[in-house]
Amino acid sequence: MSFSSLKQNKSSIFNKLQKQLEDTTKVGSVDERFWRPTVDKAGNGFAIIRFLPACDGEDMPFVKMYSHAFQGPGGWYIENSLTTIGRKDPLGEYNRELWNSGDESLKDQVRKQKRKLQYYSNIYIVKDPGNPENEGKVFLFKYGKKIYDKIMDAVNGDELEGREGINPFDFWSGADFKLRVKKVAGYPNYDSSEFATPGILEEHDDAQLESIWKRQHALQPLVADDQFKSFEQLQERLNLVLNLKNSASASPAPVATPSPVASTPNVSEKPVFKREEPVEAPTVTEESGDDVLDYFKQLADS
Repeated sequence: MSFSSLKQNKSSIFNKLQKQLEDTTKVGSVDERFWRPTVDKAGNGFAIIRFLPACDGEDMPFVKMYSHAFQGPGGWYIENSLTTIGRKDPLGEYNRELWNSGDESLKDQVRKQKRKLQYYSNIYIVKDPGNPENEGKVFLFKYGKKIYDKIMDAVNGDELEGREGINPFDFWSGADFKLRVKKVAGYPNYDSSEFATPGILEEHDDAQLESIWKRQHALQPLVADDQFKSFEQLQERLNLVLNLKNSASASPAPVATPSPVASTPNVSEKPVFKREEPVEAPTVTEESGDDVLDYFKQLADS
């Protein structure tokens, strides 16, 4: 651009600058790498997706993240848990003290402050009626225990049913996943979701499949050290949210229940999966399950 053009177009340049600044400073801006199913006014939705194999340089086709989200008298505590990367977490330590106190009211406090487990994978969009422009694209997908258990079920198969286990993340012998979302008790429910018959992804040839593979997003950066605050920073935030000093001996303030939130193996080989240790407490959310007893037993035994 010439200097004279700079002068003549100063008004349009200013407008463009304003829009750019608005976009980059917008709170809660959407990460375009992630896909979510579109739901109607009743909270129901449908899509067909394909879980993709581990991308180049990584060993597994998913990573997991523990996090906390609850509201206290001092605000919201929405933080990734250091237990994700095998470190002690201040809220985990605090919950342990409360649980081992034997006080039922403090155990209720722990239930509201429990950690949540979610998984991240790359997916290919086969069919997206709500946003057909997404079809044929690769996205990151965040999902919880319900969908993970369906993946586990597909991997393990069922001898009584005569259903062999498959690698759902495989291009050639994997299977499309029919994601059905239904609103149950105010929360998204995925019970009726299921894997289709195994087969090559959209009958693509190897060149097309390799193109899809190369479009995947690295997963390990999602759980890298820089995604977590230090123990001290988390402790400071926890103290603020719960009006604490530094110990569970302080009387805990009541915690509000958060509002519902809308929600490498070789590519030719079956991966080895380990069933996750339970982590959820019983609440009305769809992602909770039978895992609560083991989770709180861990707190009591520690």
